[in-house]
Amino acid sequence: MFRRLALLAMAALLTACAANQVNHDFDASRDFAAYRSWSWKEPAVQYRPDDPRIKSDLTEQRIRQSVADQLDQRGLRPAAGGAGSDLKVQAYLIVEDRQQQVSTNYGGGYGGPWYGYWGGPMYTETRNVSYKVATIQVDLLDGKDGKLVWRGSDEQTLSRTPNPQDRSNKIRETVGRILANYPPR
Repeated sequence: MFRRLALLAMAALLTACAANQVNHDFDASRDFAAYRSWSWKEPAVQYRPDDPRIKSDLTEQRIRQSVADQLDQRGLRPAAGGAGSDLKVQAYLIVEDRQQQVSTNYGGGYGGPWYGYWGGPMYTETRNVSYKVATIQVDLLDGKDGKLVWRGSDEQTLSRTPNPQDRSNKIRETVGRILANYPPR
């Protein structure tokens, strides 16, 4: 019984963490309709922390492909080889450890004021739950002056899914939510 309640509380906690809103910011003085082409600013994907357990060519491939697909859907085309681009794109994968306290109440009285209260004493158990959160951030910089013109980010609780297709889908969904706010209106 205790394990079921603890798992239920954990599921509710992680669901609440996954419901964060996408953050975005932009330079309102820029004419976003003038941006037609893009290219990667190297390194295309940066990792925080720079940890070999997080850094992966496969993850970088997934992020790069998802960003390229989303930019293409918004009418931005990759710059021809060697040609200058209107936008430079850089992405970040930031992984943080977080903790949250979860309290569970057990026991307590039953009944009411008319028939009297009965039952065992009530006690509360409080635990710290540790989990990892991954944030993907996409920066768009002006190709001429190199200044940041648009930034978007979203975070998700990391799960230990062994399936590469699930990982690809999560990254694609997250990048899709981030770039849904581009171009700004």
